[in-house]
Amino acid sequence: QVQLVESGGGLVQPGGSLRLSCAASGITLARYTIGWFRQAPGKEREGVSCISSNGDSTYYDVSVKGRFTISRDKAENTVYLHMNSLKPEDPAVYYCAISAVPGTSNDPSEYSYWGQETQVTVSS
Repeated sequence: QVQLVESGGGLVQPGGSLRLSCAASGITLARYTIGWFRQAPGKEREGVSCISSNGDSTYYDVSVKGRFTISRDKAENTVYLHMNSLKPEDPAVYYCAISAVPGTSNDPSEYSYWGQETQVTVSS
């Protein structure tokens, strides 16, 4: 059974940092494209970042480019989202997801397995 477990969310002040983790069981993440998505209240789910199976390609939404970094740890079967310089517009529930489509994509419909979410709050 495939399980994705996100962690690392929390409350941080503007300008602060968080590292989200997406740990998997029942599946080898290194074989798939992994995406991070977020959804704020009243808004649609949006793609934040993703990384291809071999790690050679990454995607960042323009709103997070230069502030967020996605990375893999194959030994830990985990994908991370390092979030720096957090802004008041970043709060949302964040999800990681798995796609079998090669390359990178911010289209949620291309992702098959989803984690349960982790909450990110930015407030002073």
